[in-house]
Amino acid sequence: MATPRRDELVETALKLFYTGGFNATGIDKILGESGVAKMTLYNHFRSKDELILAALRRRDEKFRNWLMGEMKKAGPAPRAQILAMFDALEDWFEGNAFKEFGFYGCAFINAASEFGDQKHPAHRMAAEHKQSVVDHLERICRKAGATSPLELAEQLALIKEGAIATAHVRGMPGAAQTAKLVAAALMDATLGPDTSAGHL
Repeated sequence: MATPRRDELVETALKLFYTGGFNATGIDKILGESGVAKMTLYNHFRSKDELILAALRRRDEKFRNWLMGEMKKAGPAPRAQILAMFDALEDWFEGNAFKEFGFYGCAFINAASEFGDQKHPAHRMAAEHKQSVVDHLERICRKAGATSPLELAEQLALIKEGAIATAHVRGMPGAAQTAKLVAAALMDATLGPDTSAGHL
């Protein structure tokens, strides 16, 4: 059951795990920043691993709600929604989204890197998050009339992931707009040229 103290723990842990790493961030640091007693922490979480999973769940919920919300703002046209994803990514890369955290790459890529065993719960959760984004893109691609919506969704997701990695590793927030151009060309090749007004 969620309580204010549990929520505070999860939010603090999420910030510290994201900015400092999952393995490098100790329980004492989380307790110190949150002001929560150790006994309170263990009343809610049996281990650090459980806290990591709770933090990743919170990030998944926040990130998907934000990204899909930004895509929806582009209007009902499927292509516009997909291209809006890259504009949203640019905002994130430049620190204009999730301002309380800044941009330290993708929390799920980071988690999968730190927990390399694909059977590890944190790695599985990272994979589930990425799959949920592909699922959302597939639904949009189907609305766009793609012959193979899953294939197109996977290609668009790959472009998205490349933008995130490039922005993080090379410090290039402009990777989002480069990725947007590639995505637009891919959709033109797959779906035919976009004849709507204001297209990229």
